[in-house]
Amino acid sequence: MPDAAPPATATANATVALRLAEAFARHGVTTTFGQSLPSAFHLAAPHAGISQTVYRQENMGGTMADGYARISRKVGVVTAQNGPAATLLVPPLAEALKASIPVIALVQEVTRDAVDKNAFQELDHIKLFEGVAKFVRRIDRADRLEDYVDMAFTAATSGRPGPAVLLLPADLLLEKAAAASQRRAMLGTFPLDRTLADPARIEEAAALLAKAARPLIIAGGGVHISGAAQELAALQQDGHLPVATTFMGKGSVDETHPLSLGVVGNTMARGARTHDLKPMVTEADVVLLVGNRTNQNGTDSWTLYPRGARYIHIDPDPSEIGRNYEALRLTGDAKLTLAALREAVLKHDLSARAAARPKVEAQIAKAVEGWQKLIAGVTTRDGGPVRPERVATEIDKRLPADGIMVADASYSSNWINIYMTAKRAGQRFLSPRGLAGLGWGVPLAIGAQVAEPGKRVVCLVGDGGFGHSWAELETLRRLQVPVTVVVLNNGILGFQKHAEDAKYGDHTIACDFAEVDHAAIARACGIAGVRVERGEDVGPALDAAFASGKPTLIEVMTDPNGKPPLGIYAAHYPEPF
Repeated sequence: MPDAAPPATATANATVALRLAEAFARHGVTTTFGQSLPSAFHLAAPHAGISQTVYRQENMGGTMADGYARISRKVGVVTAQNGPAATLLVPPLAEALKASIPVIALVQEVTRDAVDKNAFQELDHIKLFEGVAKFVRRIDRADRLEDYVDMAFTAATSGRPGPAVLLLPADLLLEKAAAASQRRAMLGTFPLDRTLADPARIEEAAALLAKAARPLIIAGGGVHISGAAQELAALQQDGHLPVATTFMGKGSVDETHPLSLGVVGNTMARGARTHDLKPMVTEADVVLLVGNRTNQNGTDSWTLYPRGARYIHIDPDPSEIGRNYEALRLTGDAKLTLAALREAVLKHDLSARAAARPKVEAQIAKAVEGWQKLIAGVTTRDGGPVRPERVATEIDKRLPADGIMVADASYSSNWINIYMTAKRAGQRFLSPRGLAGLGWGVPLAIGAQVAEPGKRVVCLVGDGGFGHSWAELETLRRLQVPVTVVVLNNGILGFQKHAEDAKYGDHTIACDFAEVDHAAIARACGIAGVRVERGEDVGPALDAAFASGKPTLIEVMTDPNGKPPLGIYAAHYPEPF
């Protein structure tokens, strides 16, 4: 919280560091994820009402800012020192760029008189960051401070959101600064500027959907970025339109709705909820894509979506529309455009769509019921080693509709997307699927919990990914954020080993780990750590963790043969059912 009034010395001797903090506060920033540097900024920030959330490693800090932004709908801010610390921000900023998440990095630079003299940890940060950020600028003059701050926030939150970087010479931060300018705009929430797609094209799209025999909506992560879940739900219900989602789009619709298929993409082999619903995708005649990048995994290497269909694509980024599937271009904000599209659809005769709805709902219900019966053997299996499907199912039983589920990349995100259910439109399932880097589950969860301290946050990670983020267990203890971390310990780098065996008939030695007691690591960091070795003990361990109200790590010893239903595994491995 801000001080009642800044000390007289802080006002009389106001520095660029203080003015920088005040500018960030104007944009709604209340916390930053940072280590000690830039020290001048962090020491000044409390006077502007900005707290500091301290991470252990910059890679993790950038990801915390990402998770914070996804949940708070405000810009996440991360800070770092020049040189090696700055280089560790590249991976999380790359994820934010690919996933369209607004993150601003404040990076301290060497003093201006030391530039190009081989100063300690001097590095060309502009070249370093220009490939992973929408905007990179060095602030060299105090009188341009607020100009560049506003430019950074505008870049981060407008159009297709993404990261921005501000570079701050250490000596500039200590300069005396005049009073803040008269700028008053608050640019820290996203999307900054909502634009409606061309009304004539919206009418054309409405006619296509109303007349379609087999329409389908495939919603991507852009629905969450726009905050358009309720508008999508209204179109689904009133337009009698079935909806599937991508991994990033999971939660954009209520998966208990009778017109919700579930997640589609490269995880639709036998054992997936959507396995028997694949014809609804491949045989669709009109496909509405909403905030959908049509990427490799979401389209099963561009083989899943129907070739002969008419496509309609809503996206704020015109370069994404038609990238892989020629489409009717609805360039604009998903929230506004979906609302307008619903109104346009309702002007048409929907009697044929309404008449077809019971058959579509029955097809979905039959597929889901058959799937639930098929997987019961693994989702209820007692004893050990524990099946990962059992773990995801036990979490699903206990996660409230407003809970936040976080997973690492690779198998962890597969388990939650296939074996957990979005119980309401807008429920959040976070995973680093923009770039899909391992190790980002725990920091994403920390950022999400900081954004929503009153919500249940559960994080599912594999032992491979968790090895990247052990140090942040100390962060969990220090912050006392009640994240429940579930580590699936199968002793291997699962996807890599299974994929190599399927492709080459053998795997590299990098796929197998020495035995590690992750629960003991948690206890050494001062948080509760328990090991579960039997399926029937997973539920009680979760109950105890949730009841404690404290950060807890549950290590589950899982079956190394457990694999998600990836299409690439078909005919290579026996089914577990």
